[in-house]
Amino acid sequence: MLVSSREMLAEAAHGKYAIGQFNINNLEWIRAILNAAQAEDAPVILGVTESACAYMGGLQTVKAMACGMAASLGVTVPVALHLDHAGYEMCLMAIGAGFTSVMFDGSKMPFAENLRLCRRLARACGENGVALEAELGSPAGEEDGISGSGERADPAQCGELAQTGLTALAASIGNIHGEYPPDWQGLDLGLLAKIKSAVAGLPLVLHGGSGIPEAMVKTAIENGIAKINVNTECQIAFAHALQEYFAAGRHKAPKGYNLQKLLRPGLAAIEEVVRKKIRFFGSAHRC
Repeated sequence: MLVSSREMLAEAAHGKYAIGQFNINNLEWIRAILNAAQAEDAPVILGVTESACAYMGGLQTVKAMACGMAASLGVTVPVALHLDHAGYEMCLMAIGAGFTSVMFDGSKMPFAENLRLCRRLARACGENGVALEAELGSPAGEEDGISGSGERADPAQCGELAQTGLTALAASIGNIHGEYPPDWQGLDLGLLAKIKSAVAGLPLVLHGGSGIPEAMVKTAIENGIAKINVNTECQIAFAHALQEYFAAGRHKAPKGYNLQKLLRPGLAAIEEVVRKKIRFFGSAHRC
């Protein structure tokens, strides 16, 4: 059974650890992430963007896949299903489809409009027991069709948005969607400290969690980050595992082209990444 991320994020913020949101891209991704979370006894968030959701057949199909896989694997850890970087109408549709968490991305709107729509969504989410995440600023780079200019969040606006009834706030502090370039200047931890003070204990979210130096992530968690999104790192691990499979000629072995054999190394690679991230974020054995 899926749960809201509200309680798990509040506990993470209080305990100074972070819950991993791992984006799902197909059924295999769901299996690998759930296996890892169960093995680590960790609460977990399955995230899906609008484009990935469309690829997998829509909101209802994704919800059915997540619930069905969790049931078939005998998963007992808390699992939230989260719609990531979505517009207002898509968030409402996800609430109706049974998602337990939605992220309204109004970061490119005028602030007043972002604020107004967050208030409306907070009411709808509250009535349905659904967690609500919003965003200010925009992480640079692009991932799964989501792009941003790298605009950093304003602490005063973060404070205003935090009062609309949000569960969590994603505030841009120099983080990047996708791979980090060699000349990246790092997270603005001074800005994060100001935002933490402005939002008065509201759990904060770090998007673009693949590739940030560990010491920087640890400091971010100490300063209010309670949810970290990971997607690129899992995709790269999956791709490398498939490359090795073909480079070794394993696809030429008897039935080596069978998807259950061909995809198995990729799934193992994703599961390894997720387990390492869970332990690093401090969310292992929190159930």
